[in-house]
Amino acid sequence: MKNLAKLLLLLALLVCGARQTQAQTYAKLNGLYALVGVINPAFEFTLSPKSTFQTELVISPWKEVGSNGKHMLFGIFMNEYRRYFRQHNDGWYLAGNVGMMAFDMSKPEFRSGKLRLEDRYCKGYGMMFGLAFGYEYKFKERWLLDAYLGWAYMASWYNGYSLDGQIDMNPHRPVPPEHPDPWNGSAEWLPNKIGLSIGLLICDPHRKKK
Repeated sequence: MKNLAKLLLLLALLVCGARQTQAQTYAKLNGLYALVGVINPAFEFTLSPKSTFQTELVISPWKEVGSNGKHMLFGIFMNEYRRYFRQHNDGWYLAGNVGMMAFDMSKPEFRSGKLRLEDRYCKGYGMMFGLAFGYEYKFKERWLLDAYLGWAYMASWYNGYSLDGQIDMNPHRPVPPEHPDPWNGSAEWLPNKIGLSIGLLICDPHRKKK
């Protein structure tokens, strides 16, 4: 909870900084994640006529999912540079992002053609470096929709546990260690963001000048 408060404070400081530097700023919330109880606020700041910078949090507050004890607790802090083909906050864009994460969760997996959660959970942290594309559509003077999809190279380090809390002292590795060691790691390409966010223009220096 303390780390979450620090990240929220950081977002607030960025917004205040944007107001001081007179950068056009949109505040957003991912409606797709909200449907499954995941909180994903973001702020997008204008850098130039065709580029922006976005900072965001992804927070899943669920210590347990359902009645089977599977975990889905994680937090992600991500920064992203966006390059628009037409102009900022209007139309198609490509983006590069970098983020860090902490998690206590059961890993999703496909089994028998269905997406399920593993009958275990992992606790650890990681980093990600990714690419994304999306489209922004302004439907009111101060409102927009932002649809996007991204993939990232994710590196993570963690301990594995059974659902009753017993640590896995011999996790699967390509080369088994000489002695039991619960510390494990992995690196793979995975989707790191998908959504449909609604955005509100909260700072527009050009509008004030008018």
